[in-house]
Amino acid sequence: QVQFVESGGGLVQPGGSLKISCVAPGFPFSQYAMNWFRQAPGKDRESIASISSTGEYVNFAHSVEGRATISRDNAKNTVYLEMENLQVSDTAVYYCHAPTLVQSGSPWGQGTQVTVSS
Repeated sequence: QVQFVESGGGLVQPGGSLKISCVAPGFPFSQYAMNWFRQAPGKDRESIASISSTGEYVNFAHSVEGRATISRDNAKNTVYLEMENLQVSDTAVYYCHAPTLVQSGSPWGQGTQVTVSS
């Protein structure tokens, strides 16, 4: 069963930047498109960024477009999300997952907490 392990979150001041990572060991990572999701307190989990299996195509939610970069290293089974000009509204637990596996009920990782506060 696939396991996603997110890391790199932390406390950031408004206007700051952060790069988080997600590794999926023992998973045919290069065959899957990957998404970053986030869940803020009291809100539903939302998809904010996606990247195709080869990394050729990316897409972003309006809420992060222009401030986020998604990338992947298929040799390391790792996907990254870098965000700049972070706002308090970006405070959330961030998760990665393959959208096709979400649909089949594959479990989520523990996520990584990003807190934007002065």
